[in-house]
Amino acid sequence: MSFNTTYEKELAFQADRRRATVEFIKIVSDLWYDKSIELVLFRNQLIDRNVSQILNLHAYAGEFVQKPISIFDSVEIAQAIKTLDVPPAKLDIGKLTYEYHIEDKKYGNATSFVANKLKDANKNGTIEPKDVILYGFGRIGRLVARELMTRTGKGSQLRLRAIVTRGEINETILEKRASLLRNDSVHGEFPGTVIADLKNSALILSGTTVKMISANAPEDIDYTKFGINNALVIDNTGAFRDEEALKRHLASKGVEKVLLTAPGKGIPNIVHGVNHNEYNPDKVNIFSAASCTTNAITPILKAVEDSFGVKNGHLETIHAYTNDQNLVDNFHKKYRRGRAAALNMVITETGAGRAVAKALPSLEGKLTSNAIRVPVPNGSLAILNLELENSTSLEGFNTIIKKYALEGDLVEQIKFELSDELVSSDIVGSSAPSIYDSKATIVSNNGKNVVLYIWYDNEYGYSHQVIRLAKYIAKVRRYTYY
Repeated sequence: MSFNTTYEKELAFQADRRRATVEFIKIVSDLWYDKSIELVLFRNQLIDRNVSQILNLHAYAGEFVQKPISIFDSVEIAQAIKTLDVPPAKLDIGKLTYEYHIEDKKYGNATSFVANKLKDANKNGTIEPKDVILYGFGRIGRLVARELMTRTGKGSQLRLRAIVTRGEINETILEKRASLLRNDSVHGEFPGTVIADLKNSALILSGTTVKMISANAPEDIDYTKFGINNALVIDNTGAFRDEEALKRHLASKGVEKVLLTAPGKGIPNIVHGVNHNEYNPDKVNIFSAASCTTNAITPILKAVEDSFGVKNGHLETIHAYTNDQNLVDNFHKKYRRGRAAALNMVITETGAGRAVAKALPSLEGKLTSNAIRVPVPNGSLAILNLELENSTSLEGFNTIIKKYALEGDLVEQIKFELSDELVSSDIVGSSAPSIYDSKATIVSNNGKNVVLYIWYDNEYGYSHQVIRLAKYIAKVRRYTYY
């Protein structure tokens, strides 16, 4: 066969793959907007992805499970899902395709396979949508707003209804708020439209009205005036950190639950996937989503503790600089944080080592921790140096973490990274709060000491954890198949 003939066949195959991907994108969109069924590929988002992005995700999926996961397989499974009567759900088509490869001889076709796998989908009952209020509109607030609006679909889960800020809301201020949401230096453009509506004191986000409210105190607001009832307030101001202060939100008319996007005192500190089921949202009204670093290390630590046991360890987090540091050298109440953030590595403290014990009590007193702020605007790295109870090997350790990333309660939290070329900018935009760098792991000769490198998008990955916890609190979690 000539080189030209081979090349022509390759071109034809690539064209077929891309045509199949276009068909797949349409099915993904139809399922989402018509049935509120969200398809993901090993927890990677598929909605609003282009052809090249989806083909790249399939390449990762095949490498992850060490079996070919082709776009043609995904189209077949997605078509089968579309023909069935499935309620609102979140389905991992990568896992379904992987299992279909293994079990296809048991079933006559993809439709019968999918019907069997999703036979329990209708047992979840109905979901009542929940109104959401963002109290504060900083880095996390805007990313949560972006994600809520991008994943609104038919509005069957969380509905962003209002954003509360301090100070006057005039034309200039409202447009500045809109501009910051519309364009982000780290995360790019908002995948929708943002219109400032001064007449109604609102932002129109992709055609949906979100009320802008000015207030100096939570208890001063009557949300029912805006048609908002039994709402969940997501407080990302950082101003209220303990139960007494956060109770002020519950004094507002129209508020039912409160979620703090920072470590809290006297309230449950939750790392979704690890300890959220320990607190019943019917009985608890105020929750904390802990910190970005706590959400990064706790899922991995749970996997290690459950599998090998942890005697003791040290956490060093190499963290992107944050808004509380100075842009240029100036006075700061904290040590070292007064020096220019974009020019210096800055040693500072972190409570993440202690905070882990709130989600994993068995690690109480076993971890020390420190932090170094470095000159990148986003994307962080946690280094865990652990002494284990039971010895292991590098291969054995990676096999265990891969299992946790593939199945079980932590599949949304742990991403098993296969690349040995990974750098911090590569993980920006990852929805997993804990990205395990399998190529960087070190295991000592005696198998009792391990050094782990855990990447995390300290903004985007954390925001996804906030939304996962918000859905649990609001009781709008759909049927999932992971």
